[in-house]
Amino acid sequence: MLLGLAIRDVVLIDRLDLVFREGLCVLTGETGAGKSILLDALGLALGMRAESGLVRAGAQQAVAAAEFTLSAQHPARALLAQAGLENGGDRLVLRRIVAADGRSRAFVDDQPASVGMLKQIGESLVEIHGQFEQHGLLDSGTHRDTLDAFGGYEDLRREVRESWIAWRDHARQRADAEQHLMAARDQEILLLQARDEIAALDPKPGEETALAEERILRSNKERIGEALEAALEELQGQGQSGERALHTAIRQLDKIKDKAGGRVDLAVAALERATIEIAEGIAAIRVAARDLGRETASLAAVEDRLYALRTLARKHGVSVDALSRLNDEITARLTSIEDGEEALRRLRGNEERARNAYLAAAESVSHKRRVAAKALDQAVIRELPPLKLEAAKFITVVSALEENDWGEFGRERVHFEVSTNRGAAAGPLARIASGGELSRFMLALKIVLSKVLPVPTLVFDEVDSGIGGATAAAVGERLRRLATEMQVLVVTHSPQVAALGQHHWRVTKEGNTANTRVDMLPPEQRREEIARMLSGSAITPAARAAADSLMTGART
Repeated sequence: MLLGLAIRDVVLIDRLDLVFREGLCVLTGETGAGKSILLDALGLALGMRAESGLVRAGAQQAVAAAEFTLSAQHPARALLAQAGLENGGDRLVLRRIVAADGRSRAFVDDQPASVGMLKQIGESLVEIHGQFEQHGLLDSGTHRDTLDAFGGYEDLRREVRESWIAWRDHARQRADAEQHLMAARDQEILLLQARDEIAALDPKPGEETALAEERILRSNKERIGEALEAALEELQGQGQSGERALHTAIRQLDKIKDKAGGRVDLAVAALERATIEIAEGIAAIRVAARDLGRETASLAAVEDRLYALRTLARKHGVSVDALSRLNDEITARLTSIEDGEEALRRLRGNEERARNAYLAAAESVSHKRRVAAKALDQAVIRELPPLKLEAAKFITVVSALEENDWGEFGRERVHFEVSTNRGAAAGPLARIASGGELSRFMLALKIVLSKVLPVPTLVFDEVDSGIGGATAAAVGERLRRLATEMQVLVVTHSPQVAALGQHHWRVTKEGNTANTRVDMLPPEQRREEIARMLSGSAITPAARAAADSLMTGART
């Protein structure tokens, strides 16, 4: 609810502080007194378009601030939290400053905010209907949610939303799997070729090192053989070989060993060990020579094998030792392609089931919307004749969307159309109706939707334009009914509407100055103001009596 409006240096207003009440609040005054300026100032605080022309002549800036009560469940709290402007209290102040050069600043509870954020919050708090910027129900983007709120099937809406999200998730999983499988299939031939190449060579871990050593051996086979033969010749030749020399020395020492008092024991032991080592060395040389003689692989074969392995490793960007591991990885990838076909079939099944669940939930909502549309049309049409719109029609159009346009809201587009004359084609609400007709259509809609409207404050600017008598009284009676559900502010020239107000403010200019003032009227002054509205500047006893009659009727 709008609690107050503070205005500084806006057009004809230098300083004004208004306090508003619950229920039906009416603002009256002569044409040009400044009633529209009040709505300009309110719109400024709500984030609507600002122009430098709003700044009072001679002032540096214009300021408008609106204070609201804010319930714990109000949608504005989510917007505040999202913007990091969380409000822990039950009051909220929106403020706007417009400099003389047209630059604008916005504040939420004295915290700087964007004008866009101010507008979003403002639209959730106040809806203005009249000659100013229109939003709310005149925005066809709100019509689907409005119909659904009127129908009261939020649980089904939630089911549609959840099933849509589930369907989208399964569709993304299937699409990702298809993409991965397609990419894998593109590589499948290359993978098969690579696997066959590696399998043909059948590389073994450590084979490159072994082949490199083998190549060195094959390159030096003759020299190695000659060296082995020379070594054996030295150790076992016909001359004084090392082995015989050791045996001879040991025999000589053995002859004196018992007479030397242990002095040659260590020497004998060392020579015996040397004998053993020389024997083992000779045996090892013989084995090496024998093995060398048995080697049948040629140097060319070794080099060919080594070259083939290294070429294949370079082709795949790995080391020779990693070729075996690469083969395992390729085999695993080929296996995953085969497994991917089965996984993709499962994902497609999941997607199809999720789609069917969405279609079932969406069809339930579609049915509810068609039923709710008829009920809404009938309810609004019942409200039109007393508002001097007896020839008008109201139509809720529920049209199917192409599958590409389906969403978490369902499968339909909803918009409101009206026809103001018999036989005239229906068209969008904001385009067909105009002036007072538009405001009265809005009033009829608001009456019907009063239980489900999220906006706590409605403002009507001259909703009674072009009507009078019984029709004006019907407008006033509906405004008062609406005010039992929410706060309603009405700028009016109709005494019938003004008489029904629970709170009454009069807008005037001070003397011959260009200053606008606003006074809240007590009962006696209300009587005078309504009498003025009935008779003009010269208030007659008959006008006062008529005002008394209107006010008495309003109280019954």
